[in-house]
Amino acid sequence: MSGMIDGAFEGRLGAFALDAEFSFPPSGITALSGPSGSGKTTLLRCIAGLTRLAGRLTVAGEAWQDGRTFLPAHRRPVGVVFQEASLLEHLTVRGNLAYGAKRTRAKVEIGFDDTVELLGLAPLLGRAVGALSGGERQRVALGRALLSQPRLLLMDEPLSSLDAGAKAEILPYLERLHRTLAIPALYVSHDAAEIARLADRVLYMRGGRIVAGDPERFAAPSLEGLDAATRDGLARAALRAGLRPQP
Repeated sequence: MSGMIDGAFEGRLGAFALDAEFSFPPSGITALSGPSGSGKTTLLRCIAGLTRLAGRLTVAGEAWQDGRTFLPAHRRPVGVVFQEASLLEHLTVRGNLAYGAKRTRAKVEIGFDDTVELLGLAPLLGRAVGALSGGERQRVALGRALLSQPRLLLMDEPLSSLDAGAKAEILPYLERLHRTLAIPALYVSHDAAEIARLADRVLYMRGGRIVAGDPERFAAPSLEGLDAATRDGLARAALRAGLRPQP
C-alpha cells in the first residue's frame, strides 16, 4: 500500500468541538493518545464513517470523504475493535469469525485458518461467546475485524476494560499481529506503557485538536516504581513521537 492516510475533520457534537488534521503512514501501528475527553474516539468514529462531520479523508490515494464524496461506514474497508467486544451472543466463536468474513467482498489477504492461528483461537472455536473471558472476547473481536479484510484497522482502547491479567494475556497477540500483518492500525489509548510496547509512532490530541508532541501539554506520569524495561519502552516511544531530551 502506498501513499499516506491523511485527513481533517471539523464540527461540533453538542458542546464538544473537533478541529483535527492528521497524517500517518499506511504501515505499522499509529497510536492516538491524549487526555480523556480530548476527542480520540470521535476522530476514530469519523475515520470509520460512523460519525459524519465536515472534512476530508484520503487512504493511500483513495478519497473516502471530501467535498463530493462520502463513503458510508459499510463501504469503508475498515475493521473496528471497540472497548467492548460487542460479539454476537447467539453465535459461537466460529460463527462470530465467519460473520466477519461474510461481510466483505474484498480479496482475501488473511484467511480464516491464519487468523485463528495468529490469535490462538483454535481451542475456542466451538465455545459460546458468553463463556469467554474478557481477553478472549477481545481476541475474537480482533479476529472478526481482521477477517473483514480491512485496509485500515481501528482500535478504540481495546484493553481499557480488561484487568491486568487479561491485558498481559492479549498484548503478545497484538505484538504478533504487528510483526506479521501489513495492515496499518490506528490505536486509541491513554496508557503510556501500552503505547510504548505497541506503537511505531504517536499522534497526540487535546481539546479536539492534534497537537505537537510537547510533553508539557500533558500531565506527565511518575516513573517511580516502573521497571527498567518499561522505562526503556517509554523512552523509545518518546523518540518515535519526535520528542528529544532537553539539553
